Amino acid sequence: MNQANTPVIGALASSPLIRRHPANPVLDAARVPYPTALVFNAGVVKFGGRYVMVFRNDYGSLEKQTLEPSHTTDLGIAFSEDGIHWTAGPKPVFKLNDEEFVRGYDPRLTVIDGRCYMCFAVDTRHGIRGGIAVTDDFESFEILSLSTPDLRNMVLFPEKINGNYVRLERPFTVYSRGGKDRFDTWIAESPDLIYWGRSDLLLAVEQVPFANDKIGPAAPPVKTDKGWLTTFHAVDVDPARGKNGWEPSWKKRYTAGIMLLDLENPKKILGMSASPLLAPEAPYEIDGGFRNDVIFPGGMILEDDGEVKIYYGAADTVECLATAHVDDLIRLCLGQ
Repeated sequence: MNQANTPVIGALASSPLIRRHPANPVLDAARVPYPTALVFNAGVVKFGGRYVMVFRNDYGSLEKQTLEPSHTTDLGIAFSEDGIHWTAGPKPVFKLNDEEFVRGYDPRLTVIDGRCYMCFAVDTRHGIRGGIAVTDDFESFEILSLSTPDLRNMVLFPEKINGNYVRLERPFTVYSRGGKDRFDTWIAESPDLIYWGRSDLLLAVEQVPFANDKIGPAAPPVKTDKGWLTTFHAVDVDPARGKNGWEPSWKKRYTAGIMLLDLENPKKILGMSASPLLAPEAPYEIDGGFRNDVIFPGGMILEDDGEVKIYYGAADTVECLATAHVDDLIRLCLGQ
């Protein structure tokens, strides 16, 4: 698709049902005790009686990030007792040691049967791959599988469905979708988290009113009595944005959408909000960042009292928190 001829989406606003936490950003580079420039796109879970965050850490100077962002990335860890106040660990926790791998990034955490599984993206010398690793202590990780290129933004459901593990994913279907960006959300199954198949299209760009470029998974789904509550990221392009951050040109805007999937058949969408759940509005989302106008959820936690904590990267620079009640989010998806 020719982006020059793509209709502009226009102004977008966050849902009034969601609230940005006043402590935002909940984690930034200043609170990491080793070299870092950008802290964002974290996976977050409750594990071992506390909140755990594995975050993308792009390090080096800000100038180096602008020139060489793809060569200075690892994953850091932070812990919290309340999900709001975070303490970063003393060193990165996950590095890929292989000449084929350039960097691993964008972690997504899911607890399944008492173990923590991490989906992550890998830039390699022959394309972008999606990986799944498992850990019990966040010190050692066992890589279970790596996809073929080009696949990214994978997230796991927190339990088997009809006997199989299930994940959402976003392949880079460049040629068959008619242009550089026209990426959709797919769903696949596996008997063992290693071999994946039974793939189907779940949600396409043209089904999302606030996207004109691409969409994909965001935070891993959470289970409710009405269905799987699932966030996704949606991207629109506006050539008028021009230089919109540290990069020479950044014309995209990332927003967060939300939908509800059937509990027994997650390939069935029960409902989806026709407008964004979160759109860039706060100062730390729209100004002074590496890439302004970016919201990217990576973690979602359903608390016992019905509060949903949604952790998201803002402006590809800091990690933030927004909250809403689960019943409100379900009604939003169902148009009630």
